[in-house]
Amino acid sequence: MDLSSVHRLARLPGALLLACLPVVSSPAPAADPPPQSLVRVERSFDAMGTTYTVVAYGHDRFAVDSAIEETYEEARRLDQLLSNYRPDSEWSLVNREAARRPVEVSQELFDLLARCLDYSRQSGGAFDITVGPLMKLWGFYKGDGRVPHRAEIRTALARIGWQKIQLDPRARTVRFTAPVEMDPGGIGKGYAVDRMAAILRARGIRSALISSGRSSIYGLGAPPSEPRGWRVTLPDPRHRNRNLAEFFLKDMSMSTSGSSERFFVAGGRTYTHIMDPRTGYPVQGMLLASVLAPHTIDSEAWTKPFFVLGRQWAARHKPKEFQVFLCEDRSENACAYLP
Repeated sequence: MDLSSVHRLARLPGALLLACLPVVSSPAPAADPPPQSLVRVERSFDAMGTTYTVVAYGHDRFAVDSAIEETYEEARRLDQLLSNYRPDSEWSLVNREAARRPVEVSQELFDLLARCLDYSRQSGGAFDITVGPLMKLWGFYKGDGRVPHRAEIRTALARIGWQKIQLDPRARTVRFTAPVEMDPGGIGKGYAVDRMAAILRARGIRSALISSGRSSIYGLGAPPSEPRGWRVTLPDPRHRNRNLAEFFLKDMSMSTSGSSERFFVAGGRTYTHIMDPRTGYPVQGMLLASVLAPHTIDSEAWTKPFFVLGRQWAARHKPKEFQVFLCEDRSENACAYLP
């Protein structure tokens, strides 16, 4: 990616960010035919608890539409594999049985769980797929947020911990050393977007944009009218005509976590849905974390540790191929771009 194409705001006032999800500027059909008579196809569908939008260009409308339909089928397949709301999913089977016995799983799920544990190790536990009990305790699953008692938080903390997940590569099994509950929310959308991009590539699509609820995005190639890539902006919600940052995604992903996605206010204090699994409390002092990375599963997973641990930690531990944009909840030098 051309770093010169990134524009950033030097300062952001410290009040709560009201809306921070990226806006994708998908090129509209041009008045003149795109190069080599490319056709543009756009479709949206619901899967895995969110809305996916796919925009793709190609020479044959039927072939492009067929490729997008295949991405929809893949999202549905992954929903059946990873959903913790479907009792018949492989993910739910592990949650039900792994505290009692080793559970043999598919290679796909085993590899995905191995990556999750690797994220946890690298982030010192700031990323943790067992954080579900805390999300439920604070009311973020049903949308009726509440501040729990400290004793409740201590009880929930005893039921989470990525270290309690044991993987046996030889037997391809998962075992919990104590009762925990895994939640795919931190990686599921990113993994699905990557799988969908792989399908489009395999079907000969060279220019496409895949968006998962706008929080996880992948730009495949570039649109015909913009060789730099797919334009994505982070808006400043208090000044709708201004942007916090602008990026061009070309064979690159971008994921964003923000304090305004889900939150509630109690006692004059704002509590965001992004939890610190080490303390049991929602993160304070951060507004937004956006990560650009070659793979969407990585960008989605790493927004959480960067949001939880902050600018200094991110600057020291950010993988070299990542680009990170952070906004803290303070008035001076609130936003920083880490190339």
